[in-house]
Amino acid sequence: MGWLSEAAKAYRLRWKRRRLLFRAVRKRRQLHPVKDRTAKISPDAILVFSTVRNEIVRLPYFLEHYRRLGVAHFLIVDNDSDDGTRDYLARQPDVSLWHTSHSYKLSRFGVDWLTWLQIRHGNGHWCLTVDADEILIYPHHDTRPLPALTGWLDQSGRRSMGALMLDMYPKGRLQDHPYRAGDDPFHALSWFDGGNYMIRKKPDLENLWIQGGVRARVFFGDQPRRAPTMGKMPLVRWHWRYAYVSSAHSLLPKSLNRVYSEDGGEMLSGILLHTKFLHVVVDKSAEEKRRREHFANSALYDSYYDGLMENPDLWCDGSTKLISWRQLEAMGLMSKGGWV
Repeated sequence: MGWLSEAAKAYRLRWKRRRLLFRAVRKRRQLHPVKDRTAKISPDAILVFSTVRNEIVRLPYFLEHYRRLGVAHFLIVDNDSDDGTRDYLARQPDVSLWHTSHSYKLSRFGVDWLTWLQIRHGNGHWCLTVDADEILIYPHHDTRPLPALTGWLDQSGRRSMGALMLDMYPKGRLQDHPYRAGDDPFHALSWFDGGNYMIRKKPDLENLWIQGGVRARVFFGDQPRRAPTMGKMPLVRWHWRYAYVSSAHSLLPKSLNRVYSEDGGEMLSGILLHTKFLHVVVDKSAEEKRRREHFANSALYDSYYDGLMENPDLWCDGSTKLISWRQLEAMGLMSKGGWV
């Protein structure tokens, strides 16, 4: 009777995907266009989708990095910023911008809004779904742009690529390393935890649930299973019937989550260098603790925000300094797979 159980599970997942798509269609009414330049999107354009709030400090480097990789257009939802983010993005010729003042948490942390934009504008495109504090790198990213990568993925019959989110931090207290918009954030955030990761395969969606890094070590040391998950599927050859289930951590159909090998081989993967621990996080944490918009069980993370508000030093003797993507590959944090 195992086939009956599998058939029932597949049926449930199909309906779950339909519900998520229907949610996105309903939530489209919460989005108000600020600058719609989507008519400029070419058929082969690589697109970035992102929800932002008060990211004026990060955005110049974020946009520059992805433009340099070969992204042609950015589709961004501004969630009621009040620091100049909206005006800055509206001036960018390769950005289409929408505004909403509705709840980030009740939109499944922005996923409903982005799913609607992906239905409308992402179909058939390679799409990157990333936050403003996530900088994607991959093997040979310094010499081979995204069109080369996505071309190879197409030839290999792959529709998605996974990435480990790697929390970067400075040596010393966070506010002792001020950051200026447009600078390379990894001059300050040059350290990471390299060897404390736990990985398990989720039985329902078959995605990898990865926990660890500095947040697990410093803020969830007594309960590491409560730490944020670090595995994502940010790069997808999109179809209007696809839907993210939990941020960019898992997708439906579940075949898109199989970005790993189970037979001893390796599959191409990347790294999302996470710039959360810029000096601005100390003051932002007080606001996010008050807003309670970033976690499903926000009260459980009060001690996490309290710890950040104390302007901590996250460095330890076991910290590793970032040198290059080759170092990350040698450490097993990402893989070239068959892409050489």
